[in-house]
Amino acid sequence: MQQKIVIIGTGNVAWHLSLALENAGHIITAVYSRDLQKAQRFTMNSYQAEATNLLDFSRSEAHIFIMAVSDDAVVDLVKELILPDGAVLAHTSGTLSIKALGYAATEDLGVFYPLQTLSKGKHVDFQYVPICIEGETLKAQNDLAALASSLSTRVQMLDSGQRRLIHLAAVFACNFTNHMLTLSKEILGQHEIDFAILHPLISETLNKSLEIGPENAQTGPAVRRDLETLDKQHEALQGDEQVAEIYQIVSQHILDFYSA
Repeated sequence: MQQKIVIIGTGNVAWHLSLALENAGHIITAVYSRDLQKAQRFTMNSYQAEATNLLDFSRSEAHIFIMAVSDDAVVDLVKELILPDGAVLAHTSGTLSIKALGYAATEDLGVFYPLQTLSKGKHVDFQYVPICIEGETLKAQNDLAALASSLSTRVQMLDSGQRRLIHLAAVFACNFTNHMLTLSKEILGQHEIDFAILHPLISETLNKSLEIGPENAQTGPAVRRDLETLDKQHEALQGDEQVAEIYQIVSQHILDFYSA
């Protein structure tokens, strides 16, 4: 069923959700930002959404209001938000409790959390993106689940505690992994070696981890208990104490993990 939706926020999550929702046939009626110019730039790529820097939506025809803003901004914005009767309000945070919406003038509260790394301008096929749903009421849960199902084949009902654990695991799997790739690129760049030489290795590592499980895919000097190589590589990093410490801590953790 087609829904009329208001997006509160103009960041990466808001950009991707707006695009996916409109492509699925829903109507974005308005986009909010404290900075009206940001909202206006955002709506330039929308079919009919209006830009606004006002939080009074009492006359809005929208049914679902999605807060795609930083965790810190949610509570303050909720206190100012005026909703029409029967509105469903959801935030998109992986770590914020549904209770953060408690100041809203509606009981139909929820969470609409797309479990994916999102950057503006980088296309994401939402059909394969897990969307985690939580509802304070059955109405909120059902309406948000139906909306999620119009975008994705992977919709899951999860409470705030489960969602926080998934987000924590995602930080290790995504954010920390990406930072490790950044460090490896810097190590090569310091010696004018193209990072592309690692692309096949990175692809194979990730594919193998997904196929047989990361605990079974581990290779390298630490899992082999090659202490001589570990010492030499740690010594080579002495020009950067922080990176050397990361190397030592992670290597020791691998040693301990596979000797248990």
